[in-house]
Amino acid sequence: MIGNSSPAVPDLPPSPPPPDDVRMRGFTRRVTVDDALLWVAAHARPLDSTSVSLDLADGRVLAADVCSTVDVPGFRRAMMDGYAIVAEDSQGAAPYNRLPLVIQGEVLPGQQFTGRVERGSAVRIMTGAPLPDGADAVLPAEMVEEDGQRILAHGSVPPMKHVGQVGEDVVRGTTILPAGRRLRPQDLGVLSSIGVGQVEVVRRPRVRIVVTGNELLPPGTAPRGCQITDANSPMLVALAARDGADVIHPGIIGDEPEEILAGMRGAAELIVVSGGSSVGREDHAPRLLAEHGQLAIHGIAMRPSSPAGMGLLDDRLVFLLPGNPVSCLCAYDFFAGPAIRTLGGRAAEWPYPSRSIPLARKLVSVIGRVDYARVTIEGDQAIPLAIGGASVLSSTTRADGFVVIAADSEGFPPGTHVDVQLYDRP
Repeated sequence: MIGNSSPAVPDLPPSPPPPDDVRMRGFTRRVTVDDALLWVAAHARPLDSTSVSLDLADGRVLAADVCSTVDVPGFRRAMMDGYAIVAEDSQGAAPYNRLPLVIQGEVLPGQQFTGRVERGSAVRIMTGAPLPDGADAVLPAEMVEEDGQRILAHGSVPPMKHVGQVGEDVVRGTTILPAGRRLRPQDLGVLSSIGVGQVEVVRRPRVRIVVTGNELLPPGTAPRGCQITDANSPMLVALAARDGADVIHPGIIGDEPEEILAGMRGAAELIVVSGGSSVGREDHAPRLLAEHGQLAIHGIAMRPSSPAGMGLLDDRLVFLLPGNPVSCLCAYDFFAGPAIRTLGGRAAEWPYPSRSIPLARKLVSVIGRVDYARVTIEGDQAIPLAIGGASVLSSTTRADGFVVIAADSEGFPPGTHVDVQLYDRP
């Protein structure tokens, strides 16, 4: 000992986590994918409805049946340009036996002919115009020859030929679109045709994307040193928007518990947390959810995405997605995506088109977990790319889709037809 210096105090190990803190302990058990999906189905329910105008209704989900209060059309109308006649007056007309009819006048779309079509006469009529009283058919223009104030018919038509009937498109009192239908452009046209300008639709879920990590740089920034660029938020924002959400993304949050909790408590119906979902020292999200809400599931028997979790905070659904990009994508597609679609009134099933394709080579798995295997398609065969590689996001851009291998399967031999969920949008 020299002078009055004290002996050095050795560095002490960090304090162990409290008994209910899973950090640095590993997962004691992993929930099956089926049980996790059952939890999602039990807690995700469609939101209430809101009224929107037709110009904002494309892609929205109807909250109630739409019944028509009118017939469409509400009048008999011409389906051809030609002449409104009494059909019997054309019987026997032929190129070699032209029958004369006197022109009484003309009627255009949106107008009403004030007279009545008498036997031996005709009214010039355009497509969509109301059929005049007395007429029961339209003689097409190509079947006549005009001769001053009369026409010479050289063809015949039966009664009601080329005439659109009342209610031919929509009958009053019928349900034209059912609740739960995702509105398409042609649906908006039908709604407009029956006089509907506002529709009741399921409210879009507000989804808050909470991306955590001190190592992350903003999207689009060139990586530098030991920092990496955030790849998850652009992907998650696009996925949630695809699934019908109004997306809120306030930016990257550091690995500070208070900041993460504040981000999780922001206004939304569903919270997606990316990063910090596992059992590492800086994985705060599971502990925060357990302390301030309910951590219902943490650790799932699947690859990738095994560190995923889910629960409730202030009666809102929270999904904890791993920070590794492929794991993040996989966990979103399996769990958060179905919940978001359900909240918005959409079907929970995969949103991808599917094809049954034979495998070019064997695809190996392990019994007891679900595997998410990326594949590419060459010719008429599916070629496995990867099951692991949770951080290799480019494996999903090289892939045409993925195959889900059930927990009770060891995989598939070459030539087996497998269902490939295709990444390309339908």
